[in-house]
Parts: sequence; structure tokens; C-alpha cells
Amino acid sequence: MAQHEAHHHLGEHEYSYWPLPLGIATLLLPVTFISYFVWQKPLLALILGGVSVALFILSLAGWAYEFFKKGHEEGLGFPAMLFFIISEVIIFGTMFAAFYMARIAHADQWPNWVPKEMNLIMPVILTLILWTSSATAVVAEKATHSGKKALAVLFFLITIALGLLFTVLHIIEWSHLWHGGFTISSNMYGTGFYALTGIHTSHIIVGILMQIVAILLLLTNQISHHKGQTYIRATVLYWHFVDLMWLLVASSAYLVGSLV
Repeated sequence: MAQHEAHHHLGEHEYSYWPLPLGIATLLLPVTFISYFVWQKPLLALILGGVSVALFILSLAGWAYEFFKKGHEEGLGFPAMLFFIISEVIIFGTMFAAFYMARIAHADQWPNWVPKEMNLIMPVILTLILWTSSATAVVAEKATHSGKKALAVLFFLITIALGLLFTVLHIIEWSHLWHGGFTISSNMYGTGFYALTGIHTSHIIVGILMQIVAILLLLTNQISHHKGQTYIRATVLYWHFVDLMWLLVASSAYLVGSLV
């Protein structure tokens, strides 16, 4: 009987159709870029990109729904997030290495590349926003563990609002610098600045989406003491990582980058 139950339980995890559309979405992404940049067919690229994004969102949502309806906690979500963060550190490390190599190689020209519109007060404001959001994320996590779902939803919403505020202010800052002539192709500083801050902001957006999913899970009673806690922990851990990484991004892109 026990062997039969174990076999049935394993069967639930062996069969899932959602990895197939996720794989197709991943395959279509490079084809989208090839269509636009190599084949010079923007309409085809738009169609393929739209299908890729739609399949990606649908498959992730379906896979998550499948787990929360049929699966159970394996206890591997949190260490998996740690390994994922390590891979993210490698990505950011590559960006930092490229930025500082350019800073050193073009040290004689760099002072001429620093825009007059650069505002060093803005990164301080953005840092305070993210620090505050880390605190609200901690409150949301503790409220979830305590079974206070309404309080958890409230503080996740506050965290999301702070993340959106960070993103909007950042975009306004980009627009101000861009209209002043400091673009991604103007010089090596511009390339490094927008690459670092852009990739970080993309991670902010991912963190916001993860928290939206957490709120939906809380509102649909999919989070309990026995299920979903790992997702909450991983989501908050990812947000802390993004907040911490901002200190390195801001100090490099703004402070070190603007030193003459």
C-alpha cells in the first residue's frame, strides 16, 4: 500500500506539460532577435516576441498553479534560490568587470564623458526607497509565517509600491540624462551606466512580479503553514539581494563613474 502511494506520488511530479511551452518560449526569444537584427523583419520579430512572452507567462503561471494544487513542499526552494542568486552575482560581476575595465582603459577621456546633468542626490533617494522596501518585505514575510494574511498582503503591496516608485524615478532620471545627450551610445560611460542600472531595474521588475504572485497566493488561500512558505522566503530573499546589489550598482554607476 505504501509502495503504491509512493509510486502514485512520484507520478504526479514526473508528468507536466508546462515545461514544453516554456521551452518553446525560450527558443522563440533568440529567433525574435535574429528576425529583427539579422533578417530585418520587425513585424515578424514583434509577432514572435509577443508569442514568446505570452507562452512564458502562461507556462510559468500554469506550472505554479499545478504545484500549488497538486504538489507539496520538497524543502529545496530556498537553497535553489540561493544557487540562483549565485548565478545572478556572476552576471552582475561580469557587468562590473566590464565597467571598471572601461573606466581604467579610458581614464584620460572619462572626465569629458561625465554629463553635467548627473545628479548624485537621486541615487541617495533611490537607496532610501529600497532600504525601506526591504523592511516592509521583512514585515510581510513575518506576517505570512504568523498566519496574518491581511497584514502580509498589505506590506507586500507597500513593498511593490516602493519598487514601482523606484522604477518610475529611475526612468525619469534616465530620460533627463538622455535628453541631455548622455545616451547608451554616446560613450563608454553611457554604455556602462545604462547597462548596470538597466539590468538592475529589470531585476526590480522581476521582484515586483514575484510579490504580485505571492499576494495572489495569499488571497486564494494557497499559502499555509505547510505550503507556500518556501516561495515567500525565496521572494523576500530575492528582494533583499536586489536591494543589496543596488548599493554596488549606485556606487559604481554614479559615484565612481562621475569621479574625475
